[in-house]
Amino acid sequence: MTDTIMQTYKGVERAMEEYNKALLDHLEVLRSSEKSDPEKLSRLTQGAKAMRDSSAIYLTYAKFIAYGMPDSEEMIGDDLQS
Repeated sequence: MTDTIMQTYKGVERAMEEYNKALLDHLEVLRSSEKSDPEKLSRLTQGAKAMRDSSAIYLTYAKFIAYGMPDSEEMIGDDLQS
């Protein structure tokens, strides 16, 4: 695939990692707050887990596409293996 596609993939990967980290950081702030709503905290905890799982699925397929949809995983470069 082209350098543009690979660089864009890497940018999306970094952005998703930053987003998931921001969600976890926000959860920690809420957990340490005496005024946090337990129901909201529970929903946000579940949402953060869903985002982490969904982004992992998305990135797996995006990496596959970025490498030109190879016939086997061995053809995907080690530099992007998670």
